[in-house]
Amino acid sequence: MKRSLIFFLPLISTLFLTFASCRQKYFYTSGETWGTSYHIVYSSGRDLQDSIVAELARIDSIFSIFNAESEICAINANRRTTASADFARVFAHALHAWRASGGAFDPTIAPVAELWGFGVWGGDEVPDSTVLATALATVGMGDCSIDAQRNIDKKSPDTRFDFSALAKGYGVDCVAALLKRNGCKNYMVEIGGEVAVEGNNPQAKPWRIQIDGPNSGVAGHNALMVVEMGPAPQAIASSGNYRNYRVDSCGNIYGHTINPATGRPVQTATLAASIIGSTCVEADALATACMVLAPDSATAMLGREGVEGILVVAEADSVRLMTTPGFPR
Repeated sequence: MKRSLIFFLPLISTLFLTFASCRQKYFYTSGETWGTSYHIVYSSGRDLQDSIVAELARIDSIFSIFNAESEICAINANRRTTASADFARVFAHALHAWRASGGAFDPTIAPVAELWGFGVWGGDEVPDSTVLATALATVGMGDCSIDAQRNIDKKSPDTRFDFSALAKGYGVDCVAALLKRNGCKNYMVEIGGEVAVEGNNPQAKPWRIQIDGPNSGVAGHNALMVVEMGPAPQAIASSGNYRNYRVDSCGNIYGHTINPATGRPVQTATLAASIIGSTCVEADALATACMVLAPDSATAMLGREGVEGILVVAEADSVRLMTTPGFPR
């Protein structure tokens, strides 16, 4: 989920020059947040940049695993046993994705991912099997719950949550909701490659969103296609190991997606997945689940969930594209 889908930046530059000629004023803001970048375009009677920045900071204070004072870090360290409304909502989305994917999506995989070199404390080599088994014993989203009073029950005191696979999508949804509360009927919110849109772009046409895909094995990427989205609210999110991986001292390449069943980096034919849904948090979680499941199982899951998607699947010395029936052609 590391910017495997981006808003078409040359298009942003072109559209920005047309803002003054539009009947309704459009604003464009960009910056850095959550270790990545954001680009937001919206129609409004006033500049909402301060509100947007404040909302990004609020989400970071809840879900950042790199901020020791965040809510999720306090919960992981057992300093806090009750959840905020936002945390409980993301937890519910994560639990739904866990069930929908048959456990392939599991945000309690954090201790195992760190052993493979991903997360806050990264290892340098292939983890010892005994150490891996100990960490894997703490994994289990299905053994965690939040009750009506938002009390948190973890599988074990050592269980840790990492909502990185869907918190970015949730943040996109939160910024989109902020814009709508302020009367914006046309907007495009992109954070680290996850996107939500509604209405039309400044040229009164559908939003054009570029999807990237791998160009060779795990490493590298190129433009795969551009899809038109809107005017109804839509979101798109992607996942792919070719943007976030590491190479050990023996030259072995390991992608960042970990299979919760084995505790090891996934080994499927799927190189990348992009999902279109009604919310970005849903699309974000399902895109990650697609990277763990076999391609046929992934498309079957998307069909059950009523969302559209495209998978880039390795096949001998080439790749093929697998799409759900309603994915934009």
